[in-house]
Amino acid sequence: MYCGFYEEFDKCPECSNGKLQYVREGSCSCHICAPCSSCVNKVLECDNCGWQPEDEPEYKDIAVTPPHLGAYISERIYKPRPLDNTKIDYRIKTHTASSQICEGVYPEGTSSAEVEKVVRGSFGGRFESFGNGRFKYIAYTD
Repeated sequence: MYCGFYEEFDKCPECSNGKLQYVREGSCSCHICAPCSSCVNKVLECDNCGWQPEDEPEYKDIAVTPPHLGAYISERIYKPRPLDNTKIDYRIKTHTASSQICEGVYPEGTSSAEVEKVVRGSFGGRFESFGNGRFKYIAYTD
């Protein structure tokens, strides 16, 4: 059942015959240096038709109506403020136990080195994407 996000082994909403599964790009090298980019950058894909969901939402809506209570129970939904592209502005998402994802915007003419000074983790990091005023950076924290 779709609750605002998709999980592994959910039924494909496009073809209704396949199941959504994580697909790795490349081979795993976690035994050399974990986490490897193959394990970090997994995407959900239908094993039947190849459909992939859009980016997962930043926040999940969870509304539950337990049958034994008969009352509608819901959780508070946090709506993030819009990012300001007149400065280097970003949000932090959880990633692994030793890294975090910094996704954000920057003003036109800003170099990747200037952005990295702001979002760099204590053990460095790497850009997953950078361009057109938007970036995604994996910061290594521990």
